[in-house]
Amino acid sequence: MNIVNKLKKAKLIGRGGAGFPTYLKWEMVENAKNTKKYVVCNASEGEPGILKDGYILENFPEEVINGMKIAIDFLKAEKGILYINSNYYKKFSKNLIKIINKLPIELFKKSNKAGYIGGEETSLLNHIEGKIIEPRLRPPFPTINGLYGCPTLINNVETFYAVSLIDKNEYKNKRFYTINGDCLLTGVYEFLENWTIEKILKQTKNYPNFDFFVQVGGDGSGEILNSKQLKKQVSGAGSITVYSKIKYKPIDLIKKWINFFKCESCGQCVPCREGTYRLKEILNSPQPDWKKFSDLLKNLDDTAFCALGGAVSIPVNSYIKNVLNSDCNFKL
Repeated sequence: MNIVNKLKKAKLIGRGGAGFPTYLKWEMVENAKNTKKYVVCNASEGEPGILKDGYILENFPEEVINGMKIAIDFLKAEKGILYINSNYYKKFSKNLIKIINKLPIELFKKSNKAGYIGGEETSLLNHIEGKIIEPRLRPPFPTINGLYGCPTLINNVETFYAVSLIDKNEYKNKRFYTINGDCLLTGVYEFLENWTIEKILKQTKNYPNFDFFVQVGGDGSGEILNSKQLKKQVSGAGSITVYSKIKYKPIDLIKKWINFFKCESCGQCVPCREGTYRLKEILNSPQPDWKKFSDLLKNLDDTAFCALGGAVSIPVNSYIKNVLNSDCNFKL
């Protein structure tokens, strides 16, 4: 059985957050007509609250490199590139270079100036090519027109780790979870991918004995859920952040999320560049215009060029819907 059939049988979903079936992406690159192809491992991990890729690079670097090698061999790719953020590069580059040895894989250190958007898959391609670090218009997708215009397979660190296990028939349908926030035993854990948020918090002894809510999928763009909504699986990049209800003022949390997106916007598109600026401006005014605030959030959903702008509303709207409206009738 070749690796694509193994990936399909394992039902592996990409661990970078988008949740795309891994075998389909590999098939797309395999079937692309261009003979020169590339493999990229995305170790950017720029969203706050997500630490699993660093954990994997520290504890299982051989599996990650092996996963990349499997992809390179399968696709007969020109080479592989491990696109790695500067903090991880400082910590792990020596060991990674030693493991890579003579394999056709090289490290590319992500610039500190690249920011969160530098982890978006087409932005990182521009970065590697020496271009402006901003998203590309899609289609065409990287599987057809990626690095230097060639078909390119881009997978996350954890995805390549899982590929290595699947190839060796050692995959057990597990994934990594980062647990943060108002709990004692924070860190990275590995459990079955179908475990619920509630089960993970209880298993790690991080289920609070106080009123709380959680943010799932990243501390920037993750969805907010109340304590009665935890019987669902963890989405996105696999993080759970616990918030004490009495510890945070609603306006401060909303400001935190909006400020994150405002600071991380690449400025390429007007809706995101101007929209996040205006959202922050409204929040800092003595009497916020909540109607205008809500309209701007919807406008970003409808018109933003990339997923960053489209994600601005996720934490804010889910927080209002799932926590504030049910507790204190706070409305925008």
